[in-house]
Amino acid sequence: MTNDQIIEILNRPLSQEMLARDLCRLAYVAKDGTPRNIPIAFAWNGEEAVMCTSKNAPKLASLRQNPAVAITIDTEVHPPTILLVRGTVELDEVDGIPEEYLEMNGSYEMTAEQRVEWEAEIRSLYDGMVRIVMTPTWAKLIDFETTLPSAVEELVQQRAERQRKSDSSVRSDAVQ
Repeated sequence: MTNDQIIEILNRPLSQEMLARDLCRLAYVAKDGTPRNIPIAFAWNGEEAVMCTSKNAPKLASLRQNPAVAITIDTEVHPPTILLVRGTVELDEVDGIPEEYLEMNGSYEMTAEQRVEWEAEIRSLYDGMVRIVMTPTWAKLIDFETTLPSAVEELVQQRAERQRKSDSSVRSDAVQ
């Protein structure tokens, strides 16, 4: 997939809605070679998905070993909207709390007082964090109206072919 194709998909209005959400599922390969899929807060900066974690998080060793990842962002309604993005990550250890971490956790319903308490707790807990910065290398938006999973698209084509053949057969029978 070309960078222009990725940008086109990620710039669609529905993709932008999905990228404005605050939670995704991050898939990666653990150090033992088995798959992991975890919910994690993220922020989209227009080019990359940024996730933050503690400096001692077990996933960091796995991501250093194999930086290939995938994220899924989806809705909980019918029909669902699903944004699938594959990419590679770079790890950026920072002092203090990254702005993205405060941003991605800002949409939770908190009173102003709760927010102050939450930030104070976070700042007292972490002396630094690791930014997990994902650069997309592939993307697909599925809305079940204009786009479908590739396997379902294939089934739709097969059904259309069967219907075409059936219609041809009926016309042939009518002529005879």
